[in-house]
Amino acid sequence: MTGASSGIGQATAIECSKLGASVVITGRNKERLEQTFNDLDVSQGQNHQMLIADLTDDDSLEQFVKQLPLFDGVLSNAGVQTSQYPIKFIKDDIMHDVFDANLFSHVKLARDLHKKKKLNKNASYVFTASIGGVVAHVIGNSVYDMTKSAINAFAKSCAVDFSSRGIRCNAVCPGMIMTPMTKPEGTLSEADYQKDIEDHYLLGRYGQPEEVAHVIAFLLSDASSFVTGASIMVDGGSSLVY
Repeated sequence: MTGASSGIGQATAIECSKLGASVVITGRNKERLEQTFNDLDVSQGQNHQMLIADLTDDDSLEQFVKQLPLFDGVLSNAGVQTSQYPIKFIKDDIMHDVFDANLFSHVKLARDLHKKKKLNKNASYVFTASIGGVVAHVIGNSVYDMTKSAINAFAKSCAVDFSSRGIRCNAVCPGMIMTPMTKPEGTLSEADYQKDIEDHYLLGRYGQPEEVAHVIAFLLSDASSFVTGASIMVDGGSSLVY
């Protein structure tokens, strides 16, 4: 599971370990990744692994893949959010950084796992996309939204390409989830957040990482054995309102 040091990746690793899975977690921040690792359930004899890697760096990605065991399931989750820039103010360096983290690293990882035969037959591969890849929901969010739209498309391409080995590929599209990346930190007041909830979220609140993790766990499990090429909205109904 990539991006497992916080948020959705962390919650998914913990929830899957509670269900009896042995998980391999990765991230760039050793201290935060260790916190996730220490919270993993081991009551059923699970054998977890923690690998520090920067998947936007080709050398680090290559070494990471070499260390991996065979997988029955993958969560490709790592990503970044940036400050919001109207289109006329988009900067090349920021655009490249976001595409490297949110798209190209995922494409390269899927390519290398498939090429190196690290995925067992009938495995399940899940990508974390966003409602931002489905609806243009925030002014100034175009670069982020483009990467998530591309991840949605790539998940469907993987579903086609990997099907010969029975490997299923799907995407989850979360709305606003309360993670360290999305909590208000000075630029948006609590009052603004509450107004956004009232205007855009049918369930009257933002989501929690565990609520996305439960959907991902379903897609990784045999319970979803006839689901592939899907993009599942986990957004409290917000995509119906935007």
